Amino acid sequence: MDEKQKTIRQAATVEGHGLHTGEKVTLTIKPAPVNTGIRFLRTDIGDDAFIEADVRLVSETARGTSLEKDGMRIATVEHALAALTGMGIDNAIIEVNCPETPILDGSSRYYTEAIEKAGVKEQNAFRDYFEIQEPIRFYHEEKDCEIIALPADNYRITCLIDYQSKVLGHQYASISNIKEFKDEIAGCRTFVFLHELEYLLNQNLIKGGDLSNAIVFVDRKVKQEELDRLTGVFNKPTVEVREEGILNNLELAFHNEPARHKLLDVIGDLTLAGKPIKGHIIASKPGHASNVLFAKELQKQIKKRIEQEQIPVYDQTMEPAYDINDIRRMLPHRPPFLLVDKIIEVTDSSVVAVKNVSMNEPFFVGHFPDEPIMPGVLQVEAMAQAGGILVLSTVDDPENYSTYFLKIDNVRFKQKVIPGDTLVFKMNLISPVRRGICHMRGIAYVGNKIVMEAEMMAQIGRKQ
Repeated sequence: MDEKQKTIRQAATVEGHGLHTGEKVTLTIKPAPVNTGIRFLRTDIGDDAFIEADVRLVSETARGTSLEKDGMRIATVEHALAALTGMGIDNAIIEVNCPETPILDGSSRYYTEAIEKAGVKEQNAFRDYFEIQEPIRFYHEEKDCEIIALPADNYRITCLIDYQSKVLGHQYASISNIKEFKDEIAGCRTFVFLHELEYLLNQNLIKGGDLSNAIVFVDRKVKQEELDRLTGVFNKPTVEVREEGILNNLELAFHNEPARHKLLDVIGDLTLAGKPIKGHIIASKPGHASNVLFAKELQKQIKKRIEQEQIPVYDQTMEPAYDINDIRRMLPHRPPFLLVDKIIEVTDSSVVAVKNVSMNEPFFVGHFPDEPIMPGVLQVEAMAQAGGILVLSTVDDPENYSTYFLKIDNVRFKQKVIPGDTLVFKMNLISPVRRGICHMRGIAYVGNKIVMEAEMMAQIGRKQ
Protein backbone atom coordinates (compact mmCIF):
# COMPACT_ATOMS: atom_id res chain seq x y z
CA MET A 1 0.00 0.00 0.00
CA ASP A 2 1.29 3.45 -0.91
CA GLU A 3 2.19 5.65 2.05
CA LYS A 4 2.14 9.43 2.18
CA GLN A 5 5.15 11.57 3.08
CA LYS A 6 5.14 13.12 6.54
CA THR A 7 6.49 16.22 8.23
CA ILE A 8 6.33 17.54 11.78
CA ARG A 9 3.03 19.30 12.54
CA GLN A 10 4.60 22.27 14.35
CA ALA A 11 8.05 23.35 15.46
CA ALA A 12 9.72 21.31 18.20
CA THR A 13 12.71 22.57 20.20
CA VAL A 14 15.30 20.84 22.36
CA GLU A 15 18.14 22.53 24.22
CA GLY A 16 21.38 21.23 25.63
CA HIS A 17 25.13 21.37 25.17
CA GLY A 18 27.35 20.19 22.35
CA LEU A 19 29.36 17.14 23.40
CA HIS A 20 32.73 18.37 22.20
CA THR A 21 32.33 22.15 22.04
CA GLY A 22 30.44 22.49 25.33
CA GLU A 23 28.42 25.30 23.74
CA LYS A 24 24.77 25.87 24.64
CA VAL A 25 22.72 24.59 21.71
CA THR A 26 19.16 25.29 20.67
CA LEU A 27 17.87 22.87 18.05
CA THR A 28 14.45 23.37 16.46
CA ILE A 29 12.81 20.92 14.07
CA LYS A 30 10.42 22.70 11.71
CA PRO A 31 7.90 21.50 9.09
CA ALA A 32 9.02 21.38 5.45
CA PRO A 33 7.21 20.90 2.09
CA VAL A 34 7.02 17.56 0.30
CA ASN A 35 10.23 16.25 -1.29
CA THR A 36 12.37 18.59 0.82
CA GLY A 37 14.04 15.76 2.68
CA ILE A 38 15.94 16.59 5.84
CA ARG A 39 18.11 19.70 5.91
CA PHE A 40 20.09 21.36 8.67
CA LEU A 41 20.16 25.15 8.89
CA ARG A 42 22.99 26.87 10.75
CA THR A 43 21.02 29.88 12.01
CA ASP A 44 24.16 31.37 13.54
CA ILE A 45 25.55 31.78 10.01
CA GLY A 46 22.52 32.94 8.06
CA ASP A 47 19.05 32.25 6.68
CA ASP A 48 20.44 30.25 3.73
CA ALA A 49 23.15 28.26 5.53
CA PHE A 50 21.65 24.89 4.67
CA ILE A 51 23.45 21.55 4.97
CA GLU A 52 21.54 18.63 3.48
CA ALA A 53 21.38 15.30 5.31
CA ASP A 54 23.33 13.67 2.49
CA VAL A 55 26.04 11.05 2.87
CA ARG A 56 28.09 12.84 0.21
CA LEU A 57 28.57 15.69 2.70
CA VAL A 58 29.99 13.53 5.51
CA SER A 59 33.29 15.05 6.62
CA GLU A 60 34.12 13.05 9.73
CA THR A 61 33.02 9.86 11.50
CA ALA A 62 35.22 9.87 14.62
CA ARG A 63 33.07 9.95 17.79
CA GLY A 64 29.99 10.86 15.72
CA THR A 65 28.92 11.72 12.19
CA SER A 66 29.62 15.24 10.92
CA LEU A 67 28.43 16.99 7.75
CA GLU A 68 30.15 19.86 5.97
CA LYS A 69 29.19 22.05 3.02
CA ASP A 70 30.88 25.21 1.72
CA GLY A 71 32.91 25.48 4.91
CA MET A 72 29.81 25.11 7.12
CA ARG A 73 29.79 22.19 9.53
CA ILE A 74 27.28 20.39 11.72
CA ALA A 75 28.52 17.62 14.02
CA THR A 76 26.93 14.64 15.81
CA VAL A 77 23.88 14.46 13.57
CA GLU A 78 23.06 10.76 13.96
CA HIS A 79 20.80 10.92 17.06
CA ALA A 80 18.54 13.62 15.63
CA LEU A 81 18.38 11.83 12.25
CA ALA A 82 17.54 8.51 13.91
CA ALA A 83 14.65 10.17 15.75
CA LEU A 84 13.24 11.65 12.54
CA THR A 85 13.44 8.33 10.72
CA GLY A 86 12.12 6.42 13.70
CA MET A 87 9.11 8.75 13.92
CA GLY A 88 8.41 8.52 10.19
CA ILE A 89 9.41 12.08 9.27
CA ASP A 90 10.39 12.53 5.61
CA ASN A 91 10.64 16.33 5.39
CA ALA A 92 12.03 18.70 8.01
CA ILE A 93 14.30 21.68 8.53
CA ILE A 94 16.54 21.31 11.59
CA GLU A 95 17.66 24.73 12.79
CA VAL A 96 20.81 24.71 14.93
CA ASN A 97 22.55 27.77 16.36
CA CYS A 98 26.06 26.28 16.58
CA PRO A 99 28.27 23.72 14.80
CA GLU A 100 27.01 20.77 16.85
CA THR A 101 23.70 19.23 17.88
CA PRO A 102 23.04 18.88 21.63
CA ILE A 103 24.17 15.56 23.11
CA LEU A 104 21.33 15.58 25.71
CA ASP A 105 21.42 12.17 27.46
CA GLY A 106 23.35 10.48 24.64
CA SER A 107 20.25 8.96 23.04
CA SER A 108 17.40 10.02 20.73
CA ARG A 109 14.79 10.09 23.52
CA TYR A 110 14.40 13.86 23.86
CA TYR A 111 14.22 14.33 20.09
CA THR A 112 11.58 11.63 19.82
CA GLU A 113 9.53 13.08 22.68
CA ALA A 114 9.67 16.55 21.13
CA ILE A 115 8.48 15.21 17.76
CA GLU A 116 5.70 13.24 19.41
CA LYS A 117 4.53 16.30 21.35
CA ALA A 118 4.59 18.50 18.22
CA GLY A 119 2.72 15.88 16.19
CA VAL A 120 3.26 14.28 12.80
CA LYS A 121 1.44 15.56 9.71
CA GLU A 122 0.66 13.53 6.60
CA GLN A 123 1.43 15.33 3.33
CA ASN A 124 -0.08 15.19 -0.14
CA ALA A 125 2.66 13.18 -1.84
CA PHE A 126 3.63 9.54 -1.79
CA ARG A 127 6.71 8.31 0.02
CA ASP A 128 9.42 7.11 -2.36
CA TYR A 129 10.97 4.03 -0.77
CA PHE A 130 14.22 2.40 -1.74
CA GLU A 131 13.11 -1.23 -1.74
CA ILE A 132 15.85 -3.81 -1.36
CA GLN A 133 15.15 -6.22 -4.22
CA GLU A 134 18.23 -8.43 -3.93
CA PRO A 135 20.92 -8.86 -1.24
CA ILE A 136 23.45 -6.05 -0.89
CA ARG A 137 26.58 -7.17 0.97
CA PHE A 138 29.27 -4.89 2.35
CA TYR A 139 32.42 -5.62 4.33
CA HIS A 140 34.64 -2.95 5.86
CA GLU A 141 37.91 -4.78 6.35
CA GLU A 142 39.54 -2.04 8.41
CA LYS A 143 36.79 -2.24 11.05
CA ASP A 144 35.89 -5.93 10.57
CA CYS A 145 32.31 -4.76 10.01
CA GLU A 146 29.81 -6.54 7.79
CA ILE A 147 26.47 -5.02 6.79
CA ILE A 148 23.90 -6.84 4.68
CA ALA A 149 20.62 -5.55 3.25
CA LEU A 150 17.98 -8.16 2.44
CA PRO A 151 14.50 -7.86 0.88
CA ALA A 152 11.70 -7.32 3.40
CA ASP A 153 8.22 -5.81 3.36
CA ASN A 154 9.16 -3.10 5.89
CA TYR A 155 12.22 -1.46 7.49
CA ARG A 156 13.75 -3.78 10.07
CA ILE A 157 17.20 -3.75 11.61
CA THR A 158 19.37 -6.32 13.37
CA CYS A 159 22.58 -5.32 15.11
CA LEU A 160 25.38 -7.43 16.62
CA ILE A 161 28.34 -6.10 18.58
CA ASP A 162 31.36 -7.73 20.18
CA TYR A 163 34.07 -5.71 21.93
CA GLN A 164 35.86 -8.87 23.15
CA SER A 165 35.78 -7.51 26.67
CA LYS A 166 34.70 -9.15 29.91
CA VAL A 167 32.40 -6.23 30.63
CA LEU A 168 31.08 -5.78 27.09
CA GLY A 169 31.26 -8.83 24.89
CA HIS A 170 28.76 -10.14 22.37
CA GLN A 171 25.35 -8.41 22.31
CA TYR A 172 22.41 -8.58 19.95
CA ALA A 173 19.52 -6.19 19.29
CA SER A 174 16.75 -6.18 16.71
CA ILE A 175 13.51 -4.47 15.75
CA SER A 176 11.12 -6.08 13.30
CA ASN A 177 9.60 -2.75 12.24
CA ILE A 178 10.89 0.83 12.38
CA LYS A 179 7.68 1.72 14.24
CA GLU A 180 9.20 0.02 17.30
CA PHE A 181 11.92 2.69 17.44
CA LYS A 182 10.26 5.00 19.97
CA ASP A 183 9.71 2.35 22.63
CA GLU A 184 12.62 -0.02 22.03
CA ILE A 185 15.53 2.07 20.73
CA ALA A 186 15.13 5.84 21.16
CA GLY A 187 16.09 5.92 24.85
CA CYS A 188 19.25 3.84 24.50
CA ARG A 189 22.36 5.88 25.34
CA THR A 190 25.79 5.99 23.85
CA PHE A 191 28.62 4.27 25.70
CA VAL A 192 32.34 4.60 26.15
CA PHE A 193 35.17 2.70 27.81
CA LEU A 194 36.90 4.43 30.69
CA HIS A 195 40.25 4.54 28.87
CA GLU A 196 38.56 6.27 25.91
CA LEU A 197 36.90 8.74 28.28
CA GLU A 198 40.24 9.62 29.84
CA TYR A 199 41.78 10.15 26.41
CA LEU A 200 38.96 12.47 25.36
CA LEU A 201 39.27 14.41 28.60
CA ASN A 202 43.02 14.78 28.14
CA GLN A 203 42.48 16.01 24.56
CA ASN A 204 39.93 18.57 25.80
CA LEU A 205 37.37 17.08 23.38
CA ILE A 206 34.27 16.54 25.51
CA LYS A 207 33.73 19.95 27.07
CA GLY A 208 29.97 19.34 27.09
CA GLY A 209 30.17 15.77 28.37
CA ASP A 210 29.24 14.52 31.79
CA LEU A 211 28.39 11.20 33.36
CA SER A 212 24.70 11.59 32.54
CA ASN A 213 25.04 11.27 28.76
CA ALA A 214 27.02 8.05 28.37
CA ILE A 215 27.36 4.58 29.84
CA VAL A 216 30.97 4.22 31.00
CA PHE A 217 32.40 0.69 30.92
CA VAL A 218 35.43 -0.12 33.05
CA ASP A 219 37.51 -3.00 31.73
CA ARG A 220 40.48 -2.71 34.08
CA LYS A 221 41.26 -2.08 37.70
CA VAL A 222 40.91 1.56 38.69
CA LYS A 223 42.64 3.18 41.64
CA GLN A 224 40.63 5.26 44.09
CA GLU A 225 42.55 8.45 43.26
CA GLU A 226 41.49 8.08 39.62
CA LEU A 227 37.85 7.76 40.66
CA ASP A 228 38.26 10.79 42.92
CA ARG A 229 39.58 12.78 39.96
CA LEU A 230 36.53 11.81 37.87
CA THR A 231 34.33 12.87 40.77
CA GLY A 232 35.78 16.37 40.50
CA VAL A 233 35.79 16.52 36.71
CA PHE A 234 32.12 15.59 36.42
CA ASN A 235 30.97 17.28 39.64
CA LYS A 236 29.50 14.11 41.15
CA PRO A 237 29.29 13.21 44.86
CA THR A 238 30.93 9.83 44.25
CA VAL A 239 32.12 7.76 41.31
CA GLU A 240 32.30 4.00 41.80
CA VAL A 241 32.66 0.89 39.66
CA ARG A 242 29.78 -1.55 39.91
CA GLU A 243 30.17 -5.29 39.85
CA GLU A 244 29.02 -5.49 36.24
CA GLY A 245 31.89 -3.22 35.20
CA ILE A 246 30.18 0.12 34.66
CA LEU A 247 30.43 3.38 36.58
CA ASN A 248 27.62 4.20 38.96
CA ASN A 249 26.48 7.15 36.85
CA LEU A 250 23.24 5.58 35.65
CA GLU A 251 21.06 2.50 35.43
CA LEU A 252 20.89 0.50 32.20
CA ALA A 253 17.55 0.85 30.40
CA PHE A 254 18.00 -2.61 28.86
CA HIS A 255 20.51 -5.37 29.49
CA ASN A 256 21.66 -4.93 25.87
CA GLU A 257 21.47 -1.13 25.78
CA PRO A 258 24.87 -0.78 23.99
CA ALA A 259 23.72 -3.00 21.10
CA ARG A 260 20.45 -1.08 20.91
CA HIS A 261 22.35 2.21 20.76
CA LYS A 262 24.52 0.90 17.92
CA LEU A 263 21.26 0.00 16.14
CA LEU A 264 20.13 3.60 16.74
CA ASP A 265 23.34 4.87 15.14
CA VAL A 266 22.80 2.61 12.11
CA ILE A 267 19.33 4.12 11.60
CA GLY A 268 20.66 7.67 11.91
CA ASP A 269 23.61 7.17 9.60
CA LEU A 270 21.61 5.29 6.94
CA THR A 271 19.14 8.20 6.85
CA LEU A 272 21.93 9.97 4.95
CA ALA A 273 21.35 7.63 1.97
CA GLY A 274 18.47 9.94 1.09
CA LYS A 275 15.44 7.65 0.87
CA PRO A 276 13.33 5.69 3.35
CA ILE A 277 14.36 2.05 3.23
CA LYS A 278 12.19 -1.00 2.84
CA GLY A 279 14.40 -3.95 3.71
CA HIS A 280 16.16 -5.85 6.49
CA ILE A 281 19.51 -4.34 7.52
CA ILE A 282 21.82 -6.74 9.39
CA ALA A 283 24.88 -5.01 10.85
CA SER A 284 27.72 -6.85 12.57
CA LYS A 285 30.16 -4.65 14.54
CA PRO A 286 28.86 -1.40 13.03
CA GLY A 287 30.35 2.02 13.63
CA HIS A 288 29.94 5.45 12.07
CA ALA A 289 32.71 4.95 9.50
CA SER A 290 31.26 1.64 8.31
CA ASN A 291 27.67 2.90 8.43
CA VAL A 292 28.56 5.87 6.24
CA LEU A 293 30.37 3.70 3.69
CA PHE A 294 27.30 1.44 3.51
CA ALA A 295 25.03 4.49 3.16
CA LYS A 296 27.17 5.53 0.19
CA GLU A 297 26.70 2.07 -1.32
CA LEU A 298 22.93 2.36 -0.83
CA GLN A 299 22.97 5.80 -2.45
CA LYS A 300 24.89 4.32 -5.38
CA GLN A 301 22.27 1.58 -5.73
CA ILE A 302 19.47 4.17 -5.50
CA LYS A 303 21.02 6.16 -8.35
CA LYS A 304 21.42 2.99 -10.42
CA ARG A 305 17.78 2.04 -9.79
CA ILE A 306 16.59 5.50 -10.85
CA GLU A 307 18.63 5.29 -14.05
CA GLN A 308 17.17 1.86 -14.82
CA GLU A 309 13.63 3.07 -14.24
CA GLN A 310 14.20 5.96 -16.65
CA ILE A 311 15.28 3.70 -19.51
CA PRO A 312 12.69 4.04 -22.30
CA VAL A 313 10.85 0.88 -23.28
CA TYR A 314 11.15 0.32 -27.04
CA ASP A 315 8.44 -1.96 -28.38
CA GLN A 316 8.95 -2.40 -32.12
CA THR A 317 5.33 -3.51 -32.57
CA MET A 318 3.92 -0.21 -31.28
CA GLU A 319 2.76 2.46 -33.68
CA PRO A 320 5.30 5.32 -33.60
CA ALA A 321 4.27 8.81 -32.60
CA TYR A 322 6.07 10.08 -35.76
CA ASP A 323 7.30 7.83 -38.57
CA ILE A 324 10.10 8.73 -40.98
CA ASN A 325 7.75 10.66 -43.26
CA ASP A 326 6.50 12.76 -40.34
CA ILE A 327 10.10 13.43 -39.35
CA ARG A 328 10.99 14.50 -42.90
CA ARG A 329 8.16 17.02 -42.82
CA MET A 330 9.44 18.47 -39.54
CA LEU A 331 13.21 18.44 -40.02
CA PRO A 332 15.11 19.94 -42.96
CA HIS A 333 17.71 17.12 -42.85
CA ARG A 334 17.91 14.49 -45.59
CA PRO A 335 19.91 11.27 -46.04
CA PRO A 336 22.70 10.64 -45.35
CA PHE A 337 22.37 13.28 -42.64
CA LEU A 338 18.91 12.42 -41.38
CA LEU A 339 19.85 10.42 -38.27
CA VAL A 340 16.49 9.77 -36.60
CA ASP A 341 14.30 6.90 -37.87
CA LYS A 342 11.21 7.22 -35.68
CA ILE A 343 9.74 8.97 -32.64
CA ILE A 344 8.12 6.51 -30.25
CA GLU A 345 6.95 8.98 -27.61
CA VAL A 346 6.49 12.73 -27.38
CA THR A 347 5.05 14.84 -24.54
CA ASP A 348 5.10 18.53 -23.62
CA SER A 349 8.47 18.06 -21.91
CA SER A 350 10.13 14.99 -23.44
CA VAL A 351 10.71 12.98 -26.56
CA VAL A 352 11.99 9.45 -27.22
CA ALA A 353 13.61 8.81 -30.61
CA VAL A 354 15.14 5.77 -32.30
CA LYS A 355 18.16 5.46 -34.58
CA ASN A 356 18.94 2.05 -36.09
CA VAL A 357 22.67 1.80 -36.73
CA SER A 358 23.43 -0.16 -39.91
CA MET A 359 26.70 -1.22 -41.53
CA ASN A 360 25.40 0.55 -44.63
CA GLU A 361 25.90 3.97 -42.98
CA PRO A 362 28.22 5.98 -45.25
CA PHE A 363 30.45 7.14 -42.38
CA PHE A 364 31.61 3.58 -41.70
CA VAL A 365 33.54 3.67 -45.00
CA GLY A 366 36.14 6.00 -43.52
CA HIS A 367 35.60 5.90 -39.72
CA PHE A 368 37.52 2.95 -38.33
CA PRO A 369 36.59 0.72 -41.31
CA ASP A 370 38.25 -2.32 -39.76
CA GLU A 371 36.49 -1.74 -36.44
CA PRO A 372 33.32 0.20 -37.31
CA ILE A 373 32.28 2.63 -34.55
CA MET A 374 29.65 5.33 -34.92
CA PRO A 375 31.42 8.71 -34.59
CA GLY A 376 30.65 10.48 -31.33
CA VAL A 377 29.94 13.73 -33.17
CA LEU A 378 27.18 11.98 -35.15
CA GLN A 379 25.69 10.57 -31.97
CA VAL A 380 25.50 14.16 -30.74
CA GLU A 381 23.93 15.21 -34.05
CA ALA A 382 21.33 12.43 -33.83
CA MET A 383 20.50 13.52 -30.29
CA ALA A 384 20.23 17.13 -31.47
CA GLN A 385 17.79 16.09 -34.17
CA ALA A 386 15.68 14.30 -31.56
CA GLY A 387 15.79 17.52 -29.53
CA GLY A 388 14.74 19.44 -32.63
CA ILE A 389 11.64 17.26 -32.87
CA LEU A 390 10.84 18.09 -29.22
CA VAL A 391 11.15 21.82 -29.87
CA LEU A 392 9.21 21.76 -33.15
CA SER A 393 6.39 19.73 -31.60
CA THR A 394 5.54 22.83 -29.53
CA VAL A 395 4.31 24.78 -32.61
CA ASP A 396 1.29 24.14 -34.83
CA ASP A 397 3.16 24.42 -38.15
CA PRO A 398 6.63 22.92 -37.54
CA GLU A 399 7.38 22.79 -41.28
CA ASN A 400 7.68 26.61 -41.19
CA TYR A 401 10.28 26.64 -38.41
CA SER A 402 13.90 25.63 -37.98
CA THR A 403 15.84 24.72 -34.85
CA TYR A 404 19.33 26.11 -34.30
CA PHE A 405 21.52 24.80 -31.51
CA LEU A 406 23.22 27.45 -29.38
CA LYS A 407 25.19 25.39 -26.89
CA ILE A 408 26.14 21.80 -26.10
CA ASP A 409 27.53 20.99 -22.62
CA ASN A 410 28.57 18.06 -20.47
CA VAL A 411 28.88 15.57 -23.31
CA ARG A 412 29.99 12.14 -22.09
CA PHE A 413 30.56 8.99 -24.13
CA LYS A 414 30.31 5.82 -22.06
CA GLN A 415 30.25 2.96 -24.55
CA LYS A 416 30.96 2.28 -28.24
CA VAL A 417 28.06 2.28 -30.70
CA ILE A 418 28.53 -0.26 -33.49
CA PRO A 419 26.55 -1.63 -36.46
CA GLY A 420 23.51 -3.59 -35.31
CA ASP A 421 22.89 -1.35 -32.29
CA THR A 422 19.59 0.44 -31.82
CA LEU A 423 20.13 3.86 -30.31
CA VAL A 424 17.26 5.17 -28.19
CA PHE A 425 17.45 8.86 -27.30
CA LYS A 426 15.46 10.36 -24.45
CA MET A 427 15.35 14.16 -24.28
CA ASN A 428 13.84 16.02 -21.30
CA LEU A 429 13.32 19.74 -20.85
CA ILE A 430 15.49 21.16 -18.08
CA SER A 431 13.34 24.28 -17.96
CA PRO A 432 10.20 25.45 -19.79
CA VAL A 433 10.60 26.84 -23.31
CA ARG A 434 10.84 30.63 -23.08
CA ARG A 435 11.09 33.07 -26.00
CA GLY A 436 11.90 30.22 -28.34
CA ILE A 437 14.85 29.02 -26.20
CA CYS A 438 14.85 25.35 -25.22
CA HIS A 439 17.23 23.82 -22.64
CA MET A 440 17.31 19.99 -22.72
CA ARG A 441 19.15 17.04 -21.22
CA GLY A 442 19.56 13.94 -23.37
CA ILE A 443 20.57 10.36 -22.65
CA ALA A 444 21.29 7.77 -25.33
CA TYR A 445 20.77 4.08 -24.61
CA VAL A 446 21.64 0.83 -26.32
CA GLY A 447 19.51 -1.75 -24.54
CA ASN A 448 19.68 -0.90 -20.84
CA LYS A 449 23.11 0.73 -21.00
CA ILE A 450 23.80 4.43 -21.27
CA VAL A 451 26.16 5.10 -24.17
CA MET A 452 26.11 8.90 -24.29
CA GLU A 453 24.62 11.91 -22.51
CA ALA A 454 24.64 15.67 -23.06
CA GLU A 455 22.91 18.96 -22.30
CA MET A 456 21.77 21.10 -25.22
CA MET A 457 20.32 24.56 -25.73
CA ALA A 458 18.46 25.38 -28.93
CA GLN A 459 16.47 28.25 -30.41
CA ILE A 460 13.46 27.89 -32.63
CA GLY A 461 12.92 30.42 -35.40
CA ARG A 462 10.60 30.88 -38.35
CA LYS A 463 12.12 30.06 -41.74
CA GLN A 464 13.03 33.02 -43.90
